Order: sequence, then C-alpha cells, then structure tokens
Amino acid sequence: MTTKHYAAHVAERQRKLETALAAAGFDGLVIQAGAPFTYFSDDQDAPFRPTPHFAHWVPLEGPAHLLHLRPGERPRLARVAPEDYWYEQAPLGNPYWAAHFDLVEVPDVERAWRELAIQGRTAYVGDRPEEATARGILRDALNPTALTARLDWDRAYKSAYEVDQLAAASRAGWRGHLAARRAFQEGASELQIHQAYVEAVGCTDKDLPYESIVGLDEKGAILHYCGKRTTGGGKVLLIDVGAQVNRYASDITRTWVTDKADPAFRELVAGLEKLQLELCALAQPGIPYLELHAAAHHKIGDLLHQAGILKVGGQEALARGVTAPFFPHGLGHFLGIQVHDVGGRQKSPEGGTLPPPPEFPYLRTTRKIEEGQVFTIEPGLYFIEMLLRPHRAGATKELFDWKLVDRLSPHGGIRIEDNVLVTRAGHRNLTREAAAAA
Repeated sequence: MTTKHYAAHVAERQRKLETALAAAGFDGLVIQAGAPFTYFSDDQDAPFRPTPHFAHWVPLEGPAHLLHLRPGERPRLARVAPEDYWYEQAPLGNPYWAAHFDLVEVPDVERAWRELAIQGRTAYVGDRPEEATARGILRDALNPTALTARLDWDRAYKSAYEVDQLAAASRAGWRGHLAARRAFQEGASELQIHQAYVEAVGCTDKDLPYESIVGLDEKGAILHYCGKRTTGGGKVLLIDVGAQVNRYASDITRTWVTDKADPAFRELVAGLEKLQLELCALAQPGIPYLELHAAAHHKIGDLLHQAGILKVGGQEALARGVTAPFFPHGLGHFLGIQVHDVGGRQKSPEGGTLPPPPEFPYLRTTRKIEEGQVFTIEPGLYFIEMLLRPHRAGATKELFDWKLVDRLSPHGGIRIEDNVLVTRAGHRNLTREAAAAA
C-alpha cells in the first residue's frame, strides 16, 4: 500500500512543482538535504534534520544529498555515501522509494554536484547557498521567495502517502503514551516516564520529533517544560510527545490523574476531554481555523464557570479577557514533516501573511480549513500565576473564585491534543484511531 501511494505522491509533487517553477520563472530546482550544524566553538554536531522540502520528496536520511527536479523529467537523486570509519555507513538496500528516481551514489558532495549536469535557470533550496553559487546558480535563485512560498503552500495538503506516514506516527506515539501512563500510575518519576515512552516507541531521544514534555503536578503549568525530575509519586501527569515515521510526526498530549488529585481538578480533566472532542467535530472544510480557536475559548470559559472558578459564562469571560490566563496558547498548528508545519499563516500560494488578531497572538493557524490539511487540536487549561496575577486586583478580580484557584494551582494544568485530517465530509482523528486500535 505504501509503495502505491508513494508513486502517486511523487507524481503529484512533480505536477505541483512544474506549476510552481513556471510561475516563478525557473527551468529546474535543486534541493539539498542539508549539512550538519556544528555548535559554536565546539566540534560536536547537533542532531541532523534534513531540509523539509527534500524530505517532502524522499525519506533518505543523512546530509549532503542533492535532488535535481525538472519539468517532464524523472527526478535525479545523488546520494552522498562517503567512505568513513567514524560513523556507521549502512548500505542503501532496496527501499520502496528508490525506483522513482534516477539514483546515483557518490563519495562526496563535489561529485554529487557534478552528477546533476545543471542546465537553464535553476533555483536552489537549502542551507548551503555558497555551494550553489559556486556551481553557477544565480544569487536571485537561492531560496527564492516566490518559489518557496508555493512549495510551502502545497505542503498543507497531504497526499495519501503522507496520511499513511502520519497515521503510523500516531500509532507509534500512542504506544509510547500508553507505556508512559502505566509508568505514571506506578509512581514513576518524570525521567522514568520519559524513558518508558522512548522504549515503547523503540527510538532514542534524538529520534523524537521534538523534546518531550513530561510534567508532574505543578510543572504541567509550564507550557514547554523540558525538565526531567527524578522524584515520582505525582497526582497529575501532563505529557506532550510524539513519534516520527519517515520524518512525518505525530504530536500528542494527554493529561492523566490519580485518585489523589482534587475531585474538582479531575472534573476539569473530564470536561476538557469532552470539549476537545466537540472542537474536533467542528473541524470541517470551509470554516476558518480562527472560528475553532474562538469556540475553544467559549467552551473553556463555560467549563470554568461550571466548575465555579469563574463567575461568568464563556461568552462574557472571553469578552472580558479572563479565559486568556487559563488558555494562553493557540488551539493548534499544521502537522507534517515539521511538527509546526509551514504555511499556517500564509495568505495565498504567492505568499503573504494572515496574522492572528491581537487578542490571540500565539495562534499559529489562521487559514481556512480545507480538505487534505492535517493539524492539531489542543485546548488547554492551566493555573499559571504570572498570568493570573494581573487579575487579582482591578476590574476583573471579582470574576474569579480565588480560593478555588489557589487550591487547584498545585495541580499544574491540562492539555488534550489530537492530530486531525480534514476530509471532504468532515475529519479523521488519527490519534483516536490509533487509541482505538491499540
């Protein structure tokens, strides 16, 4: 199945590219896989990640490879495979994707460039523009804005092959989440929970699509908490971590509680789980993502009102700015080769930006929801003192039950995050599908 879908994926990439090249005035495109990044004043490299536009075509690991694309021609791929005794040099074998390229293997990047035989006005996308100019590519053809804007725009619409990879990444991620939940329920520390996750997925830390967030109790109120305490026995676990398959990522968050957690907090977790599914059901073609985000604020406001934390309902709570301290981030983002995939705020294929409104500055997705898009839906509810503090005095202080706020604050926060594919009729929840199949 993957092989069949991959052939269609490459064919679609070729059609889209030909349109993009014609619009931008180029005869061809070279995409470089990228070069390792070496830390400043050090001799160690950061974990390598390929140029996303390279990975969009081919799941070939490693740096330096070159992909040459021209209208009407088979893609030409130069794989750089140096002779090297410092690092493992695994043979390529016969991967499912290889038959779709004119593939050559070369010992170094200099030979790779010679193999391309570049002709005409060729654009370059990658992180080594000096290499491209040394081979005759003009400076105005280096990562050209008009071309990359169209490439970014097209990445928002996932092919069947890409959906296969994203679904597989969700299954791997959910397997890890189940192991993490078991470890938490057994009283494990944040570090032990993280280790249980990666063991279940079968990867190392550098293979994760992003650094795991594993927060017990009050640490769940730190949105990007990356500490790994060695003390366990938490009442609440907020865990945000995904997996990747052929560079396509899942991004899953769950909040788990023990019976030692405050009953009011446990009810908030159940309430957020329910409203998250309601938001997923709203994800249909033609709806601006901004409407989904505003609906999340209304629903979270109503939940806080039902719990007695706020003394007004969702509509008034949003209007008076008192949902924001509890839900300070955006509802979600595009997902694909990059966890925060490109194009979420892009205005059109030609480029431009659709900025979020001032009241929602961190919203990453402002486009209209369309068939084929994959994004996260991740409402949250947190007790963050630095955001609540301004409301403890002034015009809105009477809208809060501060005793209840202070009672629940040691529990940290709640976030529920699923990965959603938009279909013609509505949506597929890739995360819930993985959970149902586990």
